[in-house]
Amino acid sequence: MTFFADFCIPFIVGATVMFIIIAAKYISWLRDLPRSDIKLIVKGAVSPRLFTAAWEVVRESLLHCRIFRVNPLLGYMHMSLAFGWFLLIAVGWIETVAYLGLKWVPLQGHVFFKYFAALNDFGTHKPTFDFVMDLLLLVVLSGVTLAWLKRLRSRAMGMKRATKHITFDRIALSALWFIFPLRLLAESVTCAIYGGGGFLTGGIGHLLAEGINADILHTIYEPLWWAYSSALGIFFLTMPFSRYMHIFTEIPLIFLRHFHLKPETKEKSYDNFEVEACSRCGICIDPCQLQAQLGINDVQSVYFLRDRRYNMLQQKIANNCLMCGRCEAICPVGINLNTLRQNSRTSMRNIPNENRYKYLRNLDRSEGDGRVGYFAGCMTLLTPNTLTAMQQIFEAAREDVWWADKSGGVCCGRPLKLSGESDSAQKMIDYNKELFYKHRITTLVTSCPICLRVFREEYKLEGIEVLHHSEYILRLLRQGRLQVGYSAESTFTYHDPCELGRGSGIYDEPRAVIENIGKLLEPAHTRKDALCCGSSLANTAIDDRQQLTIARGVAEELDATAAQTIVTACPLCKKAIARGAKNTVKDLSEIVAANIK
Repeated sequence: MTFFADFCIPFIVGATVMFIIIAAKYISWLRDLPRSDIKLIVKGAVSPRLFTAAWEVVRESLLHCRIFRVNPLLGYMHMSLAFGWFLLIAVGWIETVAYLGLKWVPLQGHVFFKYFAALNDFGTHKPTFDFVMDLLLLVVLSGVTLAWLKRLRSRAMGMKRATKHITFDRIALSALWFIFPLRLLAESVTCAIYGGGGFLTGGIGHLLAEGINADILHTIYEPLWWAYSSALGIFFLTMPFSRYMHIFTEIPLIFLRHFHLKPETKEKSYDNFEVEACSRCGICIDPCQLQAQLGINDVQSVYFLRDRRYNMLQQKIANNCLMCGRCEAICPVGINLNTLRQNSRTSMRNIPNENRYKYLRNLDRSEGDGRVGYFAGCMTLLTPNTLTAMQQIFEAAREDVWWADKSGGVCCGRPLKLSGESDSAQKMIDYNKELFYKHRITTLVTSCPICLRVFREEYKLEGIEVLHHSEYILRLLRQGRLQVGYSAESTFTYHDPCELGRGSGIYDEPRAVIENIGKLLEPAHTRKDALCCGSSLANTAIDDRQQLTIARGVAEELDATAAQTIVTACPLCKKAIARGAKNTVKDLSEIVAANIK
């Protein structure tokens, strides 16, 4: 039997080159992984995690469940293209087995089976396969139609903006758009000439046979198969250099996560899997407040990842980000966007200098001698009412406290780390860590979510429990060590700080504290979807006027709840929101201190 024709050449060349390039990328990325990560991969490959990862691949790489939860129409578009094409391949292979039995057939024999079935005079057709293959083709074509609609009218797909693409993306996208319409035409003309086909290809073929001269059908027969093969070949050739590389990168990334490989705040080979797993779907664009409130449209994570992948990342893109985590929370691939951006800043801005922080030696301005330590942090020291409120709470609970920086101290290091100066940040981390151990504290409380994250993620404090003041206050209330008065007439609304909520997963504790005092009214955007106050220390690009614009937008939403008091649990958010709010803005500790019984 014959399973080759000249028109197969573009497909064969494209597929061969694609697989060679992808294999080379995999080998390069895996080769550069640390030995510890390689051990995790080997261990994970022989564990039940292999099967849980495979199930996630089905859910997210084929069915796209996360996108469905965010945008059902967009989810269907991605699912119909991914899962539909996968089933066309799988069922197409089963179809060839049904006709030929378990004999070896070259790849093009499966892909262009309708052509070779006619060429090899398969006179008996299998209606079940004709129907199923036509149904799957129709599903994929519906996804292609939605993809066209998304590009032309993104708002119709529930997106304010679609992604701006580079040349390779446009070529690959154009090829993808035409692959399945060309397949439909090629198979329909084949059915018009040789018969067979299902309700779609057979039905169109019947209409073509009745309405078009047979000589014309034979004239366009081979060119249509050439066009279909060429579209596939072009798509495969451009895939490794375009957004569609995500098809072959998201899958290993899922397995690496399940094998417990984690991104680190330094560039490493693992980053490549995340950077190239981005499909540039554009879902991260609309949640970005820089775009929504300031009209900045070229710095979002989709463009940051694109520029980093092609080694054309500039500081103005890397630095212009609130790193609030709104895009990361909605990313359907689960890419660690903030870590990647921080890594890039470190590689671009880090200034090693062993002599910059000599003044830290032997510096100790701490006070007290309790096993509970309190670290105010820079921003809390700039909002002294929070510090005063915490002192009142400690006194009411009769807690002996060691005050790390009540009279001034050393920054936690996270602001420098966010800006990319990781070596300088490490100097401060080492200093503070030594100070904590020196004073033998067992619990460290902070009012600043920025400090909280770096204490938990970077300090590696063995034997020291780290708590945000919302967690600590709630513990005191539940233990009965702190009593507060409740008034049903007191109404509060709560703003989730980025670093506390999306960054540290602390949502319920502040709300539970508030509900011990009065009635809580939720704003429109809350919890994982909460808005950033705009004064993020991570953004070194926007000016004060732009920060104020964002803060006013957040304040308006909080004011719209008609609550008497706006409450937040971050000193930076308090200062930012207070600039634009009509109502009173308080830190969580302040409303607790004001209602101590």
